[in-house]
Amino acid sequence: MKITVIGSTNTEMIFTAPVIPAAGDTILGSSFSISPGGRGLIQAIAAARSGGKVVFIARTGDDIFGEQVMKVLQEEEIDTTFLIRDCALASGISSVVINAHGESGITVTPGANSNLSENDITQAKDSIISADVVLLQLDIPKETVRFAASTARSSGVRVILNPSPALPVSDELLKSISILTPDASQAEILTGITITDERSAELAGRILLERGLDRVIITLRSKGAMVIDNGGAEHVPGFRMSSLDASVVNDVFNGTLAVGLAEGKNFYEAVLFANAAAAISASRSGTLSSIPSRHEILDALKTKHRSY
Repeated sequence: MKITVIGSTNTEMIFTAPVIPAAGDTILGSSFSISPGGRGLIQAIAAARSGGKVVFIARTGDDIFGEQVMKVLQEEEIDTTFLIRDCALASGISSVVINAHGESGITVTPGANSNLSENDITQAKDSIISADVVLLQLDIPKETVRFAASTARSSGVRVILNPSPALPVSDELLKSISILTPDASQAEILTGITITDERSAELAGRILLERGLDRVIITLRSKGAMVIDNGGAEHVPGFRMSSLDASVVNDVFNGTLAVGLAEGKNFYEAVLFANAAAAISASRSGTLSSIPSRHEILDALKTKHRSY
C-alpha cells in the first residue's frame, strides 16, 4: 500500500475562541497551540496511521519550523527523501481560529510551498510512478500539481486531487485526475450548485464529471459522502460522533481514502473507512493528536452508529 503525497507543509498556530472574528473584531481566545501541519503533511500522516507506506514530496523552510516538520514525519515513519529544505523562503505558516462549534477560519502564508517545482517532481518520479495512489492538493503551484498528476496518470497510477483550497481548476488538470474529492463548499464553488442534500450533491458531481473526470466524491461531514461516477451515484453514511474540531477532517478523509483504495477496498468500503477516520478526527481537539490510528478506525467501523 504505497501512497505518495505531494503537497504542503505549514506550521499551524491554532487559536480557539467563541467565534471566528470578523473584520475589525477583537476576540478573547480560550487557548493557543502550535503544531506542524498543512494539508499535505496531515494527509500524509493520516495515510501512514491508517496503514499506508507513505512517501511525502514537499518543500519546507531551512528554519526551526522546517526542523519540526522533518522530525514529526520521521516519527511517523514517512519517507522524507524528497522533503526539500528551502534556503530561499521560510516555512509556510497558517493561523487557524476554531470556534465553539468546531468550525475554523484559516489564513495561510505559503512560504517554501511556493517553490515546489516541476523539477522537484522529476527528481521524485520513481516514487510517483511506483505508487498505488498519488494524492494531491492545491496548496502548491498549479503547474506543479498539473505536472505531477500527468506524470502519475501517464504511468497508470491512480491520482486523487483534493481541490483545497477552493481555487479554479482547469479541464487539462482534471483529465489527469482519477478521483476528485471536494467537500460541499468546494463543490459549490466549482459548480455553482448549492448543496443541501444528496440529490444536489449528485447534481454537482455530474457537472464535474462532464469536465472529464472518472469519479467525484463529495464529502458531507457528519452526513457521510456521495460517490458519483458514470455508473450512478451512491451515498456512503457518516458516523454519529460529537464534533469538537473539524479543521482537519477533510485531510484525514483523503489520506485514509487513499489507503483504503490502495489496499483494494471497493469505493463504498474505502469511503466508509475514510468517513470513520474523519468522524474520529472531528471528535477530538488538536491537529496531529486528532488523526486516528488504523486500529481506532477499524474499531469505529464495528462499534459506532452510522448516520444514514
